[in-house]
Amino acid sequence: MNSRQRRGVILLVVSLLCALGAFAGVISVINDVNSKVGPEVTAYRLASDVAPYAPLREAQFEKVAVPRRWLSESAVTDLSVLRGKIAVTRLRKGSLLQEDMIVKRPALAAGEQEIAIMIDAATGVAGKITPGDLVNIFATFAGKTENDPDQSRIIVTNARVIDVGRLTPLERRDDDRRARMREAVPITFALSAKDAQRVAHAESFAEHVRLALLAKGSPSTLRPGDSTYTLDEDKNR
Repeated sequence: MNSRQRRGVILLVVSLLCALGAFAGVISVINDVNSKVGPEVTAYRLASDVAPYAPLREAQFEKVAVPRRWLSESAVTDLSVLRGKIAVTRLRKGSLLQEDMIVKRPALAAGEQEIAIMIDAATGVAGKITPGDLVNIFATFAGKTENDPDQSRIIVTNARVIDVGRLTPLERRDDDRRARMREAVPITFALSAKDAQRVAHAESFAEHVRLALLAKGSPSTLRPGDSTYTLDEDKNR
């Protein structure tokens, strides 16, 4: 073996040793990272925005793998917890689902039934009503004849809200048959059969239906004569 061949063999051996050293270094780094990161677990990320108080479905989330040590204790790792739940606030696309982002949808009590009506966003309590709130439901009725005064009535007190839908554009036609656009929100209440009838009647025949939000823990108590109002009552004082 001449000197040139010996140099070639030496270079080959050195290259092999360098490659083995680099490989060992990569393995060491990987082992170090694995020791710091640890095993991965399944979590769920929002695939799109979810409106506040909207019912939740598995299709709204995508599965991702996250190191267990980086995942908070409140992170949701099983989508079965979504059954009967609604978003407590607006959920943003890309956010990891946490237990404090969702709440149980309020259930009906014995003798109650669900009824949903469209509430004008301008005359309701837009953006302030959430499931679990108590409201008084007002309806205004035109007088039956020209001599009869218009009247405002509290048709239901302490109505419990169980769902708030999305803002929806609606078309309304005035007396002159001109179409006008307005925005309304579907709101679902848990009411007795009698109160549900009152609400259904008001939605069909009242000029307007409005909501008055009550303070937390302060149900409304009406005094005699408080349930109805006409402008004449103020004029005659």
